[in-house]
Amino acid sequence: MRFHLLRWIAFGVFVISSTLNYLDRLLLNTLAPLIMLQLHFNQSDFGVLISAFSIVYAATSLIAGWFLDRVGVNRGISVAVSWWSAVGIATGFVRGFGGLIFCRTALGIGESAGVPAVGKLNAIYLKPEERALGAAVNQIGLSLGAPIAALFVGMAVSHGWRMPFVITGLCGLLWIPVWLVVNRAIPPPLAAEELAPNAKHETEFSILRDRSLILLVIANVLWMGGYSLWSNWTTLYLTRVHHLTLQQSARYVWIPPLISNLGGFFGGWMSLRWIRNAMDPVTARRKAVWVSAGGFLITLALPLASSAASATAIISLSFFFALAGSVNIYALPIDIFGAARSALAISALTCAFGILQTVISPVIGFLSDHQLYTEVVWIVTIPAILGALVLTGVREKRPV
Repeated sequence: MRFHLLRWIAFGVFVISSTLNYLDRLLLNTLAPLIMLQLHFNQSDFGVLISAFSIVYAATSLIAGWFLDRVGVNRGISVAVSWWSAVGIATGFVRGFGGLIFCRTALGIGESAGVPAVGKLNAIYLKPEERALGAAVNQIGLSLGAPIAALFVGMAVSHGWRMPFVITGLCGLLWIPVWLVVNRAIPPPLAAEELAPNAKHETEFSILRDRSLILLVIANVLWMGGYSLWSNWTTLYLTRVHHLTLQQSARYVWIPPLISNLGGFFGGWMSLRWIRNAMDPVTARRKAVWVSAGGFLITLALPLASSAASATAIISLSFFFALAGSVNIYALPIDIFGAARSALAISALTCAFGILQTVISPVIGFLSDHQLYTEVVWIVTIPAILGALVLTGVREKRPV
């Protein structure tokens, strides 16, 4: 199999879709204090918003994964990006909390295809030992959504919070033709497999009964609490606990996602090194998750932070290790099930993440409204250790 020399460039262009995905998603979190003030809702209601998004995200993830395996990445991602971009634009025109819930629910439908699409592209463009690094590059795309969202704070304060949603939606629509041109110029080595949507193994859901995938789903639910916490609540934590203004929080909120990118590469580097030293991929990724779980314990120190700067440092380290483990967990379905079924397998993990956010977000909102922040860090830290333990039951299997 001959891998194109420019495959990382093509992969990088595709990852921009992840940036747009998370930018649309994170604008709500970044601009939450303004939106909450204008539309009159509290942190518990904010948790309900995240749950509304997440429950639909979870419910449609498996269909999105099947759809990507069935019609291919190009058609699948074009439909998905068009959908979530249109919904992003519509968010800029809502007039009440009910309209906001409707838009976030619709956003969850389209964005459920984002992670499985990148995972499938990872499988068809990159070498097996590069896949965790590919997931780390995707995390850069995801994490860039936070600092870009922070750049919109000035616009939102001066001109209202609606225009940023319209602008980011338009950017998504412009990305689609750019990707299609790049894909033609730099074709993937697995193009023949990718364009075989009628293959039997691509359309059946039997892998959802596979023991290893079930364990991966459980591990992902347990592991991703910290990721959900820092993806959604950093701005509100800094403004409510350390009493920063929205403008002051913008100086800090971009730092944890940026540091987390290094964690993604650290996790990818660990498994890459061990695989190249003849360790099988599944064992290498399990080992990397265990190292990450040890580092993630730093999250328990957050209630001791005495300033916004020290809190940001602890959040950054927590996010670092959350991503180091995550990139390996999301590479495991490709190792086990192969490129042809990777979107469906990865969509099972995104479904699990959606379920997690549906359950945990109102809990975090309730605890935060009652100043119970110590309890918040415990409910994301201890499950992560259990998630690493669950992965010990995952076994290597040659892809069909």
